[in-house]
Amino acid sequence: MPSLKDLRNRIRSVKSTQKITSAMKVVAASRLKRAQDAAEAARPYAERMERMLGSLAKSMQGLSTAPPLLAGRAKSDTHLLVVATSDRGLAGGFNATILREARRQIRTLQAEGKTVKILTIGRKGRDSMRRDYAKLVIASHTDIGRRGVGFSEAEPIATEIVTRFLAGEFDVAKIIFNKFRSAITQIVTTRQLIPLSAGAANAAADDLNGAVYEFEPDEAEILAELLPKNLAIQIFTALLENAASEQGARMTAMDNSTRNAGDMIARLTVNYNRTRQAVITKELIEIISGAEAL
Repeated sequence: MPSLKDLRNRIRSVKSTQKITSAMKVVAASRLKRAQDAAEAARPYAERMERMLGSLAKSMQGLSTAPPLLAGRAKSDTHLLVVATSDRGLAGGFNATILREARRQIRTLQAEGKTVKILTIGRKGRDSMRRDYAKLVIASHTDIGRRGVGFSEAEPIATEIVTRFLAGEFDVAKIIFNKFRSAITQIVTTRQLIPLSAGAANAAADDLNGAVYEFEPDEAEILAELLPKNLAIQIFTALLENAASEQGARMTAMDNSTRNAGDMIARLTVNYNRTRQAVITKELIEIISGAEAL
């Protein structure tokens, strides 16, 4: 049975932890609003950009002049998975769900006889992938969005991916991240970056409603400019979604931790009072017994 001193120290320790988790919850809540607004503001632009390129892809379908970034290659033997996580922990299951999905896709692709390469964003993803799939990791990026996610941080990642693709290092590229829905709900999402997903082309075809568009300059020049930019925008959008999801997950996790600490303090206080009462009762019994013996 713990002594009164042990219980006092334990209560003091839990109270200190509760103050920390409460402060972290407040900080995450203050950052969540800005991150959420940024993620929601970026969605329409990214969606329309992808649909416009989907329209171009539809018009160039089957043409030999279609660029590889748009049409892909004849083969799909090597896949690049961009695993986007955070640099810090204490965010509930935010990183765990992304890494679980990444491992699932790696196992699936390898079972199909595909070659898998990994590019990580964030320390948590880097450390986990290096521990489990060290030979597959070809590059890592950390400290992204430390002072807020900016397009200038997504652009170098997109440039590296395009350079590696044109060098023939992989055939298909996908990014795995958490899409923000609410503070308590984040959806693990996989978005195909290279080549342009068939879903975007089909959605673009639905939007046209039979209309015919003419492009100036021609499609090849437009695609040469827009395809790398679209890749950067899609990565930038994924990083914004991740940032909002991370803050939401951290706020929820710290709120739960603060509540659990309060419950633990209440239980320890009850235990402390009972132990203290037992000690006092024992002392009284000893005093009374000593008095009767005299």
